[in-house]
Amino acid sequence: MDPLSWTGQIAFLTPFLLLALGLLALSILVWMLISILVPENRAIQNNGDSLRLSSSPRDFAAQAVKISFIGTAVVVLAYLLLGLALGTNAGIFGALAQRFLPVWIVLVLLFALSIGFKRDLGLYGKLFDSPIGMIGFALVMFWVFTGVFGAFDMIITHDPLAQLSGLKNKVPGTPLRNPEDGEFQWYLLGGDNLARDVFSRMVKGAWEVVRIAPLATLFAFMAGITLGLPAGYFGGRLDTLLSFLANLILAFPVILLFYLLVTPEIVATGLPQYMAAVLFAFPLVFFAVLINARFRTQPEKNYLWLGAVLVPMLILYLLVVSDPGSMLDILPAALDVIDIPGGILVVFVSVVFVNSPTVFRIVRGLAMDIKTRDYVAAAQTRGERPWYIMLWEVLPNARGPLIVDFCLRIGYTTILLGTLGFFGLGLPPESPDWGSTINEGRKLLSIYLHPALPPAIALLSLVLGLNLLADGLREESLKD
Repeated sequence: MDPLSWTGQIAFLTPFLLLALGLLALSILVWMLISILVPENRAIQNNGDSLRLSSSPRDFAAQAVKISFIGTAVVVLAYLLLGLALGTNAGIFGALAQRFLPVWIVLVLLFALSIGFKRDLGLYGKLFDSPIGMIGFALVMFWVFTGVFGAFDMIITHDPLAQLSGLKNKVPGTPLRNPEDGEFQWYLLGGDNLARDVFSRMVKGAWEVVRIAPLATLFAFMAGITLGLPAGYFGGRLDTLLSFLANLILAFPVILLFYLLVTPEIVATGLPQYMAAVLFAFPLVFFAVLINARFRTQPEKNYLWLGAVLVPMLILYLLVVSDPGSMLDILPAALDVIDIPGGILVVFVSVVFVNSPTVFRIVRGLAMDIKTRDYVAAAQTRGERPWYIMLWEVLPNARGPLIVDFCLRIGYTTILLGTLGFFGLGLPPESPDWGSTINEGRKLLSIYLHPALPPAIALLSLVLGLNLLADGLREESLKD
């Protein structure tokens, strides 16, 4: 069987793509130079019935960037559509386009529904008024859906752990020697140094990031909010103590902390399990205080909501924290149906522990600012209790900066996970996470580029999308 080229029958589009990319890069460079060198002096022109600002060189440069970007997007869309239609006849790009077909379908449906109902979706709907935010959201959701579909083996072409004879370090598009019936016949992005499919490992690596980074960031926010609100609202000795502890954790080198937590001696002491028990309790505390503060004067509703929310969370908490044979053997082995591998638990706990102090400082600063507002004084005059004011007056009015920081922090966590995988900390050696895959590929980087580049580009694009998404959210939240 013949190997696949990159573009196959759609190679005629390559000159147009190169031209579009060149014009885009040139227009961005000119726009940056004009923004730095040319002052923005605009004259007001009178057109008789109305006044308007005259166009400046910056406007023309920005328009050139917009036009070149649209042209590039049109060429890329042509690649995608022709690739979907031709499949492997369009080379590696066509085969990749077809493999990602479920992702394209869900993305189109998501954007169509979101744009159609954006006026009823609050800040999320306003995101679709920002081109930067839409691009970032598309990149993020592409990898989210890739991770989800990859977890169900709907995108991958081969088992990411399988080693096939003769495909060690083979270049992208290499065919299998003797493919079985129904087996995909090529290694689309080549083979790594253990003859495993790079494309399938990249897709599976997306699932590792999707299932750890957002959840770890959410737990860090729960801990930071639960401690940051009272520190900023009450001040005094409580603020001094909590701020000292947060600064103490922030002063500790992150990589050294991870090295300590994954050493067998530290793991044997049960420290990661104890840390998990403490950090995983913060969502329970947060929701208990949140519900009680809201329905304290309505006992029936209060008990109903507390039972409906906290009982499932408590059961889940015990299932996650309990580990038969460890220091925290809480539940019988027959009831402990959730088994988190030790490496993933250490990584998860470490990420939450490192991020919580930073979230604490942000929430503390916001609480110190918002508690001086008139609506907080009005709530105090009504006789509302402090926790009600913190959770139902201060926190909702701090949601804009917190949502933006949440997106950025997922990006930081993604980079941190990649760093840990690169250094071989926490996750098992055969894990297809992007950091581990990059580390394996960089050993032969001067000879073979293809094993390390796909996961590196995936990591870069996801973090870029999260940053663009945060910029779009910040831009729209400032308009409120």
